[in-house]
Amino acid sequence: MVDLIRGDGGRARRSEPVDDRYDDEEEYLEPISAVEAAREGMRQIVELTGRDPVGTTSLKSSRDGWLIGVEVIEDRRIPSSTDLLGLYEVELDLEGGLLGYRRVRRYQRGKGEVG
Repeated sequence: MVDLIRGDGGRARRSEPVDDRYDDEEEYLEPISAVEAAREGMRQIVELTGRDPVGTTSLKSSRDGWLIGVEVIEDRRIPSSTDLLGLYEVELDLEGGLLGYRRVRRYQRGKGEVG
């Protein structure tokens, strides 16, 4: 296994070719783990929005990749219990490449969903 750093700064793992004759073929990137997907989803949101992360709120694998929920601080207020938070969904492919993201909700800290 070889750790690679992709052009977008993310990481992926590549299996070494079994035979040198196949070096010219397309590289096979191994799927990233759940922990790596959560970390990459948060990193992508921070980079794209410029917001400070609160944390990962959800993680779901699919046949095509990962769907990660990331909470960020949209607007800092005083007191901090009134900060405005945003919940984003990040979609990654199996190797951790960004497929898309969207803001799902925006709400005041302490007034999120109950239950």
